[in-house]
Amino acid sequence: MQNSLWLQNVTPTSLNSLSSSLNCDVCIVGGGLTGIYTAYLLAKKGVDVVLLEANSSIASGTTGHSTGKLTPQHGAVFDPLLNTFNEEEVRTYYEANVNAIENALREAAAETFRHADSYLYATTDQGAETIKKELAAYHKVGIQGIETTETELPFEVKTALKMENTYQIHPVNFAQHFAELALKAGAKLYVNTRVTKLAVDEHCLLTENDFEVNFKSVVLATHYPIEAIKGLHIAKLTIDRSYLMATKTSALLKGQYLSTDSSSRTVRTAFIDNQPYFIFGGSSHTAGAVQNTQVYYEMLEKELVSEYGLPKPEYLWSAQDPNTADYIPYVGRISDSEPRIYIATGYRKWGLSNSLVAGEIISTELTSGKHPAQHLYSPSRNLFGKTFMRMLKAIGFTVSNLAEGYLIRAEAPKCTHLGCKTQWNEADETWDCPCHGSRFDKYGNVIEGPAVYPLILE
Repeated sequence: MQNSLWLQNVTPTSLNSLSSSLNCDVCIVGGGLTGIYTAYLLAKKGVDVVLLEANSSIASGTTGHSTGKLTPQHGAVFDPLLNTFNEEEVRTYYEANVNAIENALREAAAETFRHADSYLYATTDQGAETIKKELAAYHKVGIQGIETTETELPFEVKTALKMENTYQIHPVNFAQHFAELALKAGAKLYVNTRVTKLAVDEHCLLTENDFEVNFKSVVLATHYPIEAIKGLHIAKLTIDRSYLMATKTSALLKGQYLSTDSSSRTVRTAFIDNQPYFIFGGSSHTAGAVQNTQVYYEMLEKELVSEYGLPKPEYLWSAQDPNTADYIPYVGRISDSEPRIYIATGYRKWGLSNSLVAGEIISTELTSGKHPAQHLYSPSRNLFGKTFMRMLKAIGFTVSNLAEGYLIRAEAPKCTHLGCKTQWNEADETWDCPCHGSRFDKYGNVIEGPAVYPLILE
C-alpha cells in the first residue's frame, strides 16, 4: 500500500466535519493545495468561504503524493507550448508561475521550503535534442536558462538545462501552513465531508450526510472534476499514474533533477526530522490500465540501488495526474454564461506551482478583478467549459472502457462513479478505475475521485 514520505509523522490540522447545513458566498470542494490556497486568498479579501474535504485530513491526497518541487520548470514544456500558443502567451504562463511562487513564499513558513535550482538532464541523444529545443524556446520567450554538463548526478550527462532561483517544499506542511492562515482570516474548513451531488441551478450541493451547502459560487478543486466528461476530443483530460520512492541518504543535493529521456526520472532530496532523504521516481502509464504495478517499483528500486548506491527505499507511493491536450491547465470560470462554477484541473504533474496560480486566478475572478493569465488558463478554450457544463447536468461515461471492463474484468467491482469495471492494483492494493481515474482501497473506500461512494465488494 502507498506510504508517502510527506505523510509520515505529520500532525494533521485540527478540523471538524460539517455538522449542519449552511450558506456561504463561495464553497470550495477539495482540500488540497489548490483549494486551501484559494480559500486563504478569498478569506483575506473578506469573502465568506467554506471548504469541504472528503478525507480525514487536508493535503493528504494529490498534494501529499507529489514530488514537492515548486518550480516553473515544468519539464521540457516551453518548446511544445510554442506550437500552440504565441510567445507572449507562453511568457504569460511562465511569469504566472514565477509570480505565484514568489507571492506564496513571502507568506510561507520558512521551514516548509528551501531553495534548489532545477535541472533538465539527458543521457541519450534523443533527450539531448529535446533540451536543445527547450533552450531555444527559453531564448524566444525570455526565460533565463543555463546549458551545462555539470550536475550532482553520479553519472555523466550529455547535457542539462539549469533554471536558477527555484524551490522545493514539504507539500503537506506547506499546505497546512496556508490552512492555518485561511482559518485565521475567517475561512471555514471541514474534513470528513464528502460531496455527493452538485445542484447547479439550485446553487447548492449535498454531502453524504445529507447536509446542504448553499452558495453564490462554487469552486471544484478536486484534481479531477466531480462529474464525468464525455466527447472532449480536443481538450480531453487523460489521467497518468507515476511512481515515487524515498530512502535515507547522507547529504542533501543543491539541485532537483528531471530527465528528458524516454524513460523519465525525477530526483530531489528532502530534510525531514533531522534526516536527509533521497526521492527518486518516474515511469508512467494510463491510470487503471495496468494490474501489476509492482514492476514499476521494482525497476525504480533497482536503479536506485545500482546507479545511486543507496539502500532500498523505505517509502513507496504513486501520483495521479490529469493532463490537458495543450499542456495548460483548466482554471477559472467554466464559461461566461455560467459565472457561478469554477474549476481547477489538468496540472500535468506540476500541480504545486499551478495550484498557487489557480488560487490567484480564481480569487481574482471571484472578486471582480482580472488576472494576467486568466484568459490563457480559461476552461472556455477548446469548448471545454461548455461541454463540462453539459455534463454537470447530463452525466455521460467513457463507453470504450466501460464495455471493455465488462468483457475482461467481469468479476471486478464496478466504480461507483459511472459503473466502469475497476482494475485491481497489486502493488498499491487499490481498485483503480480506467475511465476517469477513481481509486478505492482494498476495502472499497474512496481514495481519489471523481467517485464519491465506496465500492460494493462481494
